[in-house]
Amino acid sequence: MRVSKDEYILRNLSKIKHKRWELFVITRIIHLLNDPEIEFVCQQYIRAKNGKRYLTDLCFPSLKLYYEIDEEQHFSEPHETPDQIRQREILDATDFTEKRIQVYDKQKGRYRDLIQIIKEVDQIVAFIKNLKEELVSNDKFVPWNYEERFNPDTYIKQGFIDVKDNVMFLNHRDAMRCFGYKGGHYQRAVWKIPESKKELWFPKLYENKEWDNSLSDDFKKIVMKKKGGTKIGPRETTEFLVFAHYKDLLGQIVYKFLGEFHASLEESTDHQHVFIRKGSRINLV
Repeated sequence: MRVSKDEYILRNLSKIKHKRWELFVITRIIHLLNDPEIEFVCQQYIRAKNGKRYLTDLCFPSLKLYYEIDEEQHFSEPHETPDQIRQREILDATDFTEKRIQVYDKQKGRYRDLIQIIKEVDQIVAFIKNLKEELVSNDKFVPWNYEERFNPDTYIKQGFIDVKDNVMFLNHRDAMRCFGYKGGHYQRAVWKIPESKKELWFPKLYENKEWDNSLSDDFKKIVMKKKGGTKIGPRETTEFLVFAHYKDLLGQIVYKFLGEFHASLEESTDHQHVFIRKGSRINLV
């Protein structure tokens, strides 16, 4: 079921209701910005410049910017396991800028005064507004159009899909429409593009009932295995456009474009098939 923009915003903010300082800072930023063109995500997993994955407190994808709010528990809270992370949408944000907001003073062992935090947040809002204006003046800002985010016509009209645009669809059929499909509901794991040697693949890249697939930390290698070490039969197709199955932070199932992957004959065996990313942008011609 598709989540509306209003529901998306409310669910986003409700995720931080138990973290009082984080809730205060983020809601003040969002309310003072008061800009429906700027997309924001609370608790967004990203792959940062150093290749590591982080759960960011507040992310602005269109601005390539994210904020970490350092509360007291931030210095000691345990991190989720890689498997838990992979079951959620991960944003490839290697060129994003990180900013930190210190609400807890570790050296003094106490939280900063609220008036100090308010002044810092107000400066942050001014920075974000100026950043947007700069991007707009250079024709590099993409307004947030939530209603069209999952619409295949958006990308068909654009003429391409690119990993950096965080392309996602709510079902197989919509991804397939970008490549000429005109039929109804479709739920198989692969679909062959007409008059092409390529197929669309919709894998679950984490352990599930039958498979134990995995995605490398740099998003460039997929290892396909059956649980229990069962042999995998040969595949006729060796080139795939991958739309990975994820459950996003709002509990919504999405199929995210990860790029074009080709089978690696050198690394594949009877018990595992390995696929290497060969491209991150596909023209829809």
